[in-house]
Amino acid sequence: MEPKSEGTEGLRSIPALLLRNAAQFGDAPAYREKEFGIWQCWSWKRTADEVEALALGLLNLGVNPGDHIAIIGRNRPSLYYSMVAAQSVGAIPVPLYQDAVAEEMVYVLAHCGARFVIASDQEQVDKVIEIQDDLHQFEHMIYLDPRGLRKYDHSHLHQFSHILDQGRAARDEFLPELERRRSALTYDDTCVMLYTSGTTGKPKGVVLSNRNIIESARAASEFDKLKRTDEVLAYLPMAWVGDFIFSIGQSYWTGFCVNCPESADTLLTDLREIAPTYYFAPPRVFETQLTQITIRMEDASPLKQRMFRHFMAHARKVGPKILDGKSVGLLDRLKYALGELLVYGPLKNAMGFSRVRVGYTAGEAIGPEIFDFYRSLGINLKQLYGQTEASVFITVQPDGEVRSDTVGVPAPGVEIRIAENGEVYYRSPGVFVEYYKNPESTADTKDAEGWVATGDAGFIEESTGHLRIIDRAKDVGQMADGSMFAPKYVENKLKFYPNILEAVVFGAGRDRCVAFINIDLTAVGNWAERNNIAYASYQELAQHPQVLETIKRHIEEVNASVAQDEILSGCQVHRFLVLHKELDADDGEMTRTRKVRRKVIGEKFHDLVDALYDGSDSVYTETEVTYEDGRKGKIKATLKILDAKVVPVTGRMAAE
Repeated sequence: MEPKSEGTEGLRSIPALLLRNAAQFGDAPAYREKEFGIWQCWSWKRTADEVEALALGLLNLGVNPGDHIAIIGRNRPSLYYSMVAAQSVGAIPVPLYQDAVAEEMVYVLAHCGARFVIASDQEQVDKVIEIQDDLHQFEHMIYLDPRGLRKYDHSHLHQFSHILDQGRAARDEFLPELERRRSALTYDDTCVMLYTSGTTGKPKGVVLSNRNIIESARAASEFDKLKRTDEVLAYLPMAWVGDFIFSIGQSYWTGFCVNCPESADTLLTDLREIAPTYYFAPPRVFETQLTQITIRMEDASPLKQRMFRHFMAHARKVGPKILDGKSVGLLDRLKYALGELLVYGPLKNAMGFSRVRVGYTAGEAIGPEIFDFYRSLGINLKQLYGQTEASVFITVQPDGEVRSDTVGVPAPGVEIRIAENGEVYYRSPGVFVEYYKNPESTADTKDAEGWVATGDAGFIEESTGHLRIIDRAKDVGQMADGSMFAPKYVENKLKFYPNILEAVVFGAGRDRCVAFINIDLTAVGNWAERNNIAYASYQELAQHPQVLETIKRHIEEVNASVAQDEILSGCQVHRFLVLHKELDADDGEMTRTRKVRRKVIGEKFHDLVDALYDGSDSVYTETEVTYEDGRKGKIKATLKILDAKVVPVTGRMAAE
């Protein structure tokens, strides 16, 4: 058995993996980035050279082992290898969400005591300058894009390219120190610190070691047979653990190429051009793409609409079976092949999924109808269940055992147990070291034997060994009659409809469930345009009588579906309203990873919740909002409240 401090094959750190890749397949592509409409490429050898130059520049700037270096910006090769350069000199990279406002950044930067910041552009630089008086350990900031920064005070502000040039110029002086620090890295040294999204309080700094990242990346890469020739598109926040595992951990372990889009606006075009073979997206992305498909089909000719509906009905019947290698009749296979030629193939190509060999969704439960839609097209979309504290992987779905109602079996090296109260616990080589400067939360989450409490309620199916997640443990409760209340189950069904962007269901301790709905402005706006319905604002469109009637139909269809579930049939929605604004992370209603903060919403809109339960048919409300430039304002609205038909259920089992 290898010593505890050693890594797999003696590779104890991400910088060690980089040196291996540069030596063994140095000319292969490591990164691509689209800039000014043209894809630029970095080989593994060039990446290693740039990481070394930046690491030398950081030594020249005075970076010490154990220093925290904040990384802020969109997905760019320069920021990815900034994290590896930081690791190379014994520092700890701390990526931040680029869309976070200055007030959110100040907590993270102050909490980790970042001495250095590497920022992408003027927008991010301005945020840090705005809060720098509250950052007592902050010393230097490095920026990638010099546009707009020429007249700034550069005594503590440095251009990225200049730091690289200084590193190269000082190579002879600092290379021995760099080699000493790099070779001193152990498997148990910190690889990265990632802050949780903070659904229930202040974000916590999750400390992940080289062991956590490399072992998790290795096991998952072997599980899905990832290869050096695979391609991924890096577009999710760099501060999110999933992006770090895919774009750093697995990329450096297997040697595949990470592709960075030009911007959020060009993402879908860039996705089609790269056509990744390994793809990850949260449910929100798949929901949005399905909405766009639905909109396009509504604008198509009657012939195309009929053809689409005909072949999609067939795909839903046999597509998943063909994907899983199960027995399907010859005529059905031939019809599916024709559908591939006429519908499925062009559709996958338009979405950029024509080459996807392994696709994953996680972060939130995906609606089963959405999940089944993509698999019916022949896209090998699977669910994984994970957490930042697990270095992502807790469960995965083996090929041939993919289902929409489970999150799979324990990932390689992971153990799972269910507590008496139904909460899911796990332990694995990926289990985090600690919450930074927070021993109390660390002890509450991870016990002495390494078991971690997920905060989710679920159970393991005896017949298959698959884990089923019901909801967040804190959200699962009981209705007044003792039946189970699991809001996420209903919300995911509602979000299948293109017109519904977000749903929040309330009902714990009550005699019935009620809901807030956010309409999808793209889908509903397209409907309004096609029907010559004029509207001046989101608020006006959200309260349009036909929109409300459409949402009511969707809710009643979901109620009919929920009524089929013996345990959760009590979660049917009796009354609802359509909110006058989109739920927004800037207003504290969602996390930066787009997870609903149910408690915050319930408290903030308590007047609306009360109106849903007291029989009112409308409610007046005033809500403070934050605009993109940081200004505060108020939205005033009178919201209509509607009743939805529920399906009577007899003999419903109460949750124990």
